[in-house]
Amino acid sequence: MGLLRGMARTAVVAGTATAVSNRVSRRQAGRWSRQAEEQQAGYADQQAYEEPPPAPEETMESRLAALQKLGELKAQGILTETEFEQQKSRILSGT
Repeated sequence: MGLLRGMARTAVVAGTATAVSNRVSRRQAGRWSRQAEEQQAGYADQQAYEEPPPAPEETMESRLAALQKLGELKAQGILTETEFEQQKSRILSGT
């Protein structure tokens, strides 16, 4: 009788553990499913990638302003003669 009782208790414990494990697995799968659906809905709401507009071309006025600022930096001693010439050629070439 003791052996039968022990086997019955083991069966009940094992059955309960299996039921709890299955329930946890189903709940977790449900959460993952909802998260995946939310992410997909979020991606659908996002706008398609739009290429940024091209950079505005430099006008003569903007180049002159840059050259004036460059001259001021050289006069203040912030730029050396070599740095000034490099930057001036960069501005004039438009790169």
